[in-house]
Amino acid sequence: MDGEDRVIVCRDCGSEFVFTAGEQSFFSERGFMDPVRCPGCRSQRRRERNNNGDGSVAGGGGNRPMFDVICDQCGQPTKVPFEPRQGRPVYCRDCFQAQRGPAM
Repeated sequence: MDGEDRVIVCRDCGSEFVFTAGEQSFFSERGFMDPVRCPGCRSQRRRERNNNGDGSVAGGGGNRPMFDVICDQCGQPTKVPFEPRQGRPVYCRDCFQAQRGPAM
């Protein structure tokens, strides 16, 4: 490292951003690659990766199939992200939360 700030062009938006000497040292110490996106585009990608857009957290591997069911407690139609099994009760979101009790 030469200890000087560097200007990098963002891969996504094309804007220039400064990769400071301190940031370079931090990245180097931890074995990280130099950034290719500006802080704003990095934040946006992180939000998209961590959020399915509907408030639910990602982790299910993308678009999960939803199954139409009738809630066993209140009788209302609802959708669930799993295929119901014979003999097992299925609840809508509200009844499921009520079954679990108060959140901690």
